[in-house]
Amino acid sequence: MTFTAQVKNEITSSKLNEIENRFLFLGYLFANGTVENDKVTISLENKDIADKLFKTIKYCYHMEAKITIRTMKKFRVKRVFIFELLDKNGLFEKELKNISNIDEESENAFIKGIFLATGSINDPKKNRYHLELSFDSEDKSSKILELLNRKNYGFKMIKREKKYMVYLKSSEEISDFLKLLGAVNSLFYYEDIRIYKDHANMVNRLNNCEQANLEKSLKTADSQLSMIKYMAELDLMSLLDDKTRQVAEYRLKYPEESFQTLADIISSETDKKVTKSYINHHFRKISKVYEKLLNDSSN
Repeated sequence: MTFTAQVKNEITSSKLNEIENRFLFLGYLFANGTVENDKVTISLENKDIADKLFKTIKYCYHMEAKITIRTMKKFRVKRVFIFELLDKNGLFEKELKNISNIDEESENAFIKGIFLATGSINDPKKNRYHLELSFDSEDKSSKILELLNRKNYGFKMIKREKKYMVYLKSSEEISDFLKLLGAVNSLFYYEDIRIYKDHANMVNRLNNCEQANLEKSLKTADSQLSMIKYMAELDLMSLLDDKTRQVAEYRLKYPEESFQTLADIISSETDKKVTKSYINHHFRKISKVYEKLLNDSSN
């Protein structure tokens, strides 16, 4: 079962009151149905959703729907459920026109119906987070975009071939949307994967930082060693004061250690507290002496 199917299965199996069921049906009809004159038609493949819609039509709207089941054999065998019902009083068309004036509970149920009809969501185990709702017309997609973003989501819209996609890519907002859909088990699964991936990414970033710092430390140490060895070969270490010469000698003994480690070693071996900034200060003095020697030799 795909993650999208898991979410939709949770929505169809959730307990909703009569009003919520009615607006869930309206959401499905809005996204994946036609209303022409007094005839309403819906075509779908998911049996669980078909059962949900049939019960809503019968028990909430108290209407009888004609159901045709067709078996399609293109690439794979599948069943298509076709609902047809008469709406002589234009009830559905009136309710859809007034959809912008409903309360939050009904609005959320309407969104659930839309997701059942046309929603899809990537499994969080995949490389990218993505949730989308697909529509045949720009008008419908614009209305849903406005409805969703009134709820402080950051949905965006794009045209893809003949379809209009309303989509989310923010992992946090997708998590909030799953909560709105009432898909609790899917939300827990999604959050577990998201937390694991975020932790893994954080560890990876820390490892990269540590590696970069290590490479920087080694490069700095190599430069310091070159300066110290140059001065030692010319027997010019006496140009350094006692404290600076001590730091230089410890660098020769410990060529790959960081400033902090050098400070800890000197503190331990000399019984005198030495800090990282102390080490850095004396290496700056070594650098100044080295640069002066180079300038003098070039003149």
